[in-house]
Amino acid sequence: MDFELSQEQAMLKDSVDRFVQEKYEFSERKRLSETLLGYSEENWTAFAEMGWLGLIFDEEFGGFDGSPTDMSVIAEGLGAGLALEPLMSTVLLGGALIQALGSSEQKAKILPTIISGEVKLALAYSEPAAGFDLAFHETAARQTDSSYVLNGHKSVVLHAASADRLIVVARTSGNSADRAGLSAFLIDADASGLRQQDYPLVDGGRASDIWFEDVNAELLGTEGDAINALETVINAAICAVCAEAVGAMRQALEISKEYTGTRSQFGRAIGNNQVIQHRLVDMFTAVEEAKAITDITCMRLAGGAENAAASVSAMKAKVGEAGRFVGGQGVQLHGGIGMTDEYPIGHYFKRLMALDVMFGDVNHHQNRFADSI
Repeated sequence: MDFELSQEQAMLKDSVDRFVQEKYEFSERKRLSETLLGYSEENWTAFAEMGWLGLIFDEEFGGFDGSPTDMSVIAEGLGAGLALEPLMSTVLLGGALIQALGSSEQKAKILPTIISGEVKLALAYSEPAAGFDLAFHETAARQTDSSYVLNGHKSVVLHAASADRLIVVARTSGNSADRAGLSAFLIDADASGLRQQDYPLVDGGRASDIWFEDVNAELLGTEGDAINALETVINAAICAVCAEAVGAMRQALEISKEYTGTRSQFGRAIGNNQVIQHRLVDMFTAVEEAKAITDITCMRLAGGAENAAASVSAMKAKVGEAGRFVGGQGVQLHGGIGMTDEYPIGHYFKRLMALDVMFGDVNHHQNRFADSI
């Protein structure tokens, strides 16, 4: 496998790195995380103008037909800056599921508005009793004369507060844990019968719990056909999550190197102590291992490799462990100021913890990997 970036990917990396340097200085990121919206609309417009919102979509809808590797370049760069914009919820989850399931008419109507930055989406698929099981859904949809009506409860819906439309996975037949009988639906974010509780996450992001009571919904694609598409979309999103974690880990390492090189104890920098140097080397090794398994898994996913889900779980477990280690060591090397709100390393630690549990934590993916071999 060739791990070198193509010319186009190298140019993409340069543009992301420049954007993060110019727009995501730590104090600005902290300010954005404390606003009601939780991110910058100006940055979102820039995402659209630079083509990032259209990267994974088909060319016929105005996209660039990019691969998981292409998206990982963006995710890794944004991870270094702890970017807050709803790229995951709108593009990698909601938009990707529309591309996978939607009718030609639905895709032609919605995808260009995502690419332009006009419409934001949120994917409501998780339920309180489901854990990380993508097939478990108690939220139900029943067909009426003119549409479908939804009833149920979804939890931890990323960026629902800023979404224009929701995509909701609901059961149209079968029992709550059946793989068959799942469908996806489009709902306006201000639909009648929808109740929403918004809250901040530990890493500065935003999420919501949503209750549906006789909410009218539009079927996305065909009925009962959602589970395989949902799993494919989540696997690709996990690649982006791991790439983002690599970017965050690499920056956490740089912050720790800089701090230990300037923090003085007993007349010399603490980074001169061999035990500190050993910790930094161990952090570096963890980052490079995480980077390697993320790159190869993104390539396998892009190439349609057999048993890609097993590769994704191996990656997610390895990167989750590495993130906890690098983030934790970074905090320890900073001592008492490590988790203060005014200093960046604690924010990287929190984001790495959040990325670890997103779409399944280490234990979940170790078990999924074991079940697949």
